[in-house]
Amino acid sequence: MEIILKQEVENLGSKDEIVVVKPGYARNYLIPNGYAIPATASNKKILAENLKQRAHKEAKLLEEANKTAAAISSLVIKIGAKAGENDKIFGSVNSLQLAEGFAKAGFNIDRKQITLLNSDNIKTLGTYKAKVKLHKEVSVEVDFEVVSE
Repeated sequence: MEIILKQEVENLGSKDEIVVVKPGYARNYLIPNGYAIPATASNKKILAENLKQRAHKEAKLLEEANKTAAAISSLVIKIGAKAGENDKIFGSVNSLQLAEGFAKAGFNIDRKQITLLNSDNIKTLGTYKAKVKLHKEVSVEVDFEVVSE
């Protein structure tokens, strides 16, 4: 019996995949528990249309991520911090301050998309690098500078 999986099932397949299983397994376990639907002609058409629309949306998101990556790759974000002797700052700089710096520059980037490359504890003034993941296929390294206020 052919079925369309609605979610990933271990040792069987992934979401939106058409698989062949024994009729009893499909009727008694997969379909009642909501893991699958029967692969009728109409369900196959709906699946094909959904996959087509999802691919179109994914292409748009990838294009926007590439544009944003090109725009922020040459950008240098300046983060102000109170500094004491020997250029040591009070506290540390993290991805939250970097996300706020991107917001001031006009880019809406979540702090969860930012990874600090040099160190997680930036406690001195200077220039550092961060990796910004805009899409699962697009990431860019950005320079940022910690300056004294």
